[in-house]
Amino acid sequence: MSTQKTSGVSYTVVDVAYFEQRALKRHARVWSLWALGVGAVISGHFSGWNLGLASGGWGGMLIAAILIAIMYLGLTFCIAEMSPALPHTGAAYSFARTTMGPWGGFITGLCENVEYVITPAVVVSFIGSYMGSIFGTPPEFQPVYWIFGYIIFVGLNVVGVELSFKVTLVVTLAALACLVAFWVSAIPVMDFSRWALNIGVGPDGKAVELPNGGGPFLPFGIGGALAAMPFAVWLFLAIEQLPLAAEESVDPKTDMPKGIMAGMATLIVSAFMILWLNSSVANGAFGLSTSLEPLLDGFKAIYGTGIASLLALVAVVGLIASFHTIIYAQGRQIYSLSRAGYFPRGLSVTHGGRKTPHVAMIAGAVVGLAIMLAIWFTLGVEAGAAAIGGTLLNMAVFGAMLSYVMQALSFILMRRNMPNIERPYRSPFGITGAVLTILIALVTIYFQLSDPIYRNGVLGVAIWFAVGIAYFAAFGRHKLVLSPEEEFAMSKGTAEYKSY
Repeated sequence: MSTQKTSGVSYTVVDVAYFEQRALKRHARVWSLWALGVGAVISGHFSGWNLGLASGGWGGMLIAAILIAIMYLGLTFCIAEMSPALPHTGAAYSFARTTMGPWGGFITGLCENVEYVITPAVVVSFIGSYMGSIFGTPPEFQPVYWIFGYIIFVGLNVVGVELSFKVTLVVTLAALACLVAFWVSAIPVMDFSRWALNIGVGPDGKAVELPNGGGPFLPFGIGGALAAMPFAVWLFLAIEQLPLAAEESVDPKTDMPKGIMAGMATLIVSAFMILWLNSSVANGAFGLSTSLEPLLDGFKAIYGTGIASLLALVAVVGLIASFHTIIYAQGRQIYSLSRAGYFPRGLSVTHGGRKTPHVAMIAGAVVGLAIMLAIWFTLGVEAGAAAIGGTLLNMAVFGAMLSYVMQALSFILMRRNMPNIERPYRSPFGITGAVLTILIALVTIYFQLSDPIYRNGVLGVAIWFAVGIAYFAAFGRHKLVLSPEEEFAMSKGTAEYKSY
């Protein structure tokens, strides 16, 4: 092995054996990638988005959803162009590394790391809440659900990429089937004016219920619509994880853009159907504005509470789909940063026979679970549950918004500074789409910072960043490896990309 120094960082040139210990297996085609993207997001159509109704009412939530959809369209078109041009499993980190150097790559990777470690922790806490209501277990039993959830789905992801993608496809289709069943059930009994427009403004400026509906389209004005944007993010959050599967895709240069855009089209249809129909049945927008189980509440409004446990099982499918697919993304994200030396190299070793990044997945799961348990036992049952479902959720969204800014900026820099790089796909939105992504992400961050609850999440991300940057400055930057994405970046896109 030899060492090279450049731009304040040191690279170790490793032999082929290093990469053989970190090999992945190609398997994914277009529909596997579609399922990976849709499955990661779909839990946000089951719960989370609805809390924005309290900030903007139904009309405000609609405007927020449209703005966020525009942001994600801009982002996914950028990713659809960059991922086949830079077909590395590092995704956001490798995009930024190619255009902004090692520090830019590491900071972007750290942003995504917050999202992919914290989001499954939040989702498994929602799964635990559903399971507790189904089986009637006491709140103190929740950590048992979390532990078993991680064991089962990390285990499925470790077994092999073929099984992982098969499970992803099955649970994603099942989750979509649940949503379609709800839409079909809701259409005959919906009353949009009565239920979706049942939010008014009280003397204190907060939402109040209008018993007969017929309220204003924008009860809190355009400001309320903007304040709802952080909640609308849950309708699309994590679709950007698809490029993490680049080195496990059979033909990333053609399949990746198709999978990303097909996934985005599916999510746009589902998002606006659930916003329209979930709000248009009994209890309406006001009831949903504080609900932790909006889809389940919608099913109960249609079919009654007599089959509540069965309906809860149906509703938990969406959470399982997202939990399973984000565990996949978490492992690949940690793996890519570790293989290049930004994180300790041992985290990127793959399973000898199955070629899955088992060490990275287990490490990410342990960190997420440890954070949950620390909060739970420190704050107690009620306050701990609120912090996990609130502060941790906000950390994930804040980390995601920062990564979107960095990825869109990477796209702009790639277009300007690397005009001759091979691009199997070109974004029809171009730089305009990237600029819109940045602007909408920054507005979303502003409204996160305006909310005291969200600010606690921002503080958590700041701590995460401080620890990560301190590690990289002291150790990581001297231990980088000339991995495929690093070699490609150092050549300014002129070298042929190697895949091990």
